[in-house]
Amino acid sequence: MTKEELRDKLIEEAWEGRKNSYSPYSKFAVGAAVMGADGVIYRGCNIENVSYGLTVCGERTAVFNMVAHGCKTFTALAVVGSGSAEAAPCGACRQVLAEFCESLDTPVYIGDGNGGLLEVTVGEMMPHPFLKFDPEN
Repeated sequence: MTKEELRDKLIEEAWEGRKNSYSPYSKFAVGAAVMGADGVIYRGCNIENVSYGLTVCGERTAVFNMVAHGCKTFTALAVVGSGSAEAAPCGACRQVLAEFCESLDTPVYIGDGNGGLLEVTVGEMMPHPFLKFDPEN
């Protein structure tokens, strides 16, 4: 699969994931899809809660879905939202993406509700992530 085909497939899967969004409070539905290092695409969506701190973003849902299925690394991510602005990942999501991405050069495709697309890398979004602690070093 070419880079463009992968991008298009992930965007399509993110839109599909968005259909499952539970966003009665913000009315801002988000979908995400990650390509696991195992070659499987894992979807996610935002899931809100009346106790807002318990809300989970679509990007984290997709990554956690991947991890729950036994894959610990992703090679690309797409996230889409319902507004006219790109649904850029929040700070918490950026930290999770840095933890599970293949490298900080891993591509992230951010779409908006008008067909716009921004392509960045995890490292561009999170230039100085807190990375895995190694007690030996």
